[in-house]
Amino acid sequence: MTDAERRTGRLLEQAILELLDRRGPTATICPSDAARAVYDGDDDGWRALMEPARRAAGRLVTAGDVEITQAGRTVEPAQARGPIRIRRTR
Repeated sequence: MTDAERRTGRLLEQAILELLDRRGPTATICPSDAARAVYDGDDDGWRALMEPARRAAGRLVTAGDVEITQAGRTVEPAQARGPIRIRRTR
């Protein structure tokens, strides 16, 4: 992993936590919310940050800060396929 990738990953982790803090204790966000928050352009370049955002969420799961859900149920990051939501650990 390059320094730029690590820096982007940290920014995405921070964005995930900040977005969840702003939305309340039971709220969820989509990884795209974090990708859009970190991307500094005005086009759809944020889409390139979707996988890095999912990986950032996975690291936050490992740290015990968030959970990843699908259809309202908690899933392990490595098992998640398709759309996911991120919420604070309950």
